[in-house]
Amino acid sequence: MSNILIAPSILSADLAHLQEDVDSVSKDADWLQVDVMDGHFVPNLSFGAPVLKNLKTKLPLDIHLMVENPEERIEEFLELHASNITFHAEVIEDATSRKALIAAIHDGGATAGIALKPGTVLSAIDDCINDVDLVLIMSVEPGFGGQEFIKDVLKKVRALREKFPALMIQMDGGINEETAKLCIEAGANNLVAGSAIFKAKNRADMIKKLRGDS
Repeated sequence: MSNILIAPSILSADLAHLQEDVDSVSKDADWLQVDVMDGHFVPNLSFGAPVLKNLKTKLPLDIHLMVENPEERIEEFLELHASNITFHAEVIEDATSRKALIAAIHDGGATAGIALKPGTVLSAIDDCINDVDLVLIMSVEPGFGGQEFIKDVLKKVRALREKFPALMIQMDGGINEETAKLCIEAGANNLVAGSAIFKAKNRADMIKKLRGDS
């Protein structure tokens, strides 16, 4: 097995059968990604902590906060024992505020990630790159599932991997069998996939393909 982590995004799961869908990937996936949207930073609305309270899974919860006020939202997910919480660089640009939020996530027992939209340059996170545990490079505009992969962002992944060999680099958006290979070749080691997994006839096989195991 490779060292590539696969995180199914429940944004693409069937909400009416969420527990069943999560159970169907639990043996093969590494993390479970939860997209939290506020209708402001992105135009869509999605999950909050109440949806997760009744969800049973042993998979680490990876919370992607696509919200304007991440500092006000972390506590509800820390209470649910989130493993990783990622916030967007675009909503907190002040270095002091970023470091305070990262410290609060760490103090709550989770790892901290920072996300970059496709058009945001890597230098935007120079002030906190050494404080986070993960960098999420978005390969679509955040807010909606099923978008086409933006290949240009692979340049950022290569540059990041070259400079930080041990960093967890996550990619999210348009991940399928073909684009997963491109991501891994560029240096990503954590892939988020929604529709590619939950619309697959055999979800376990798809996870293996995304990871490069088959």
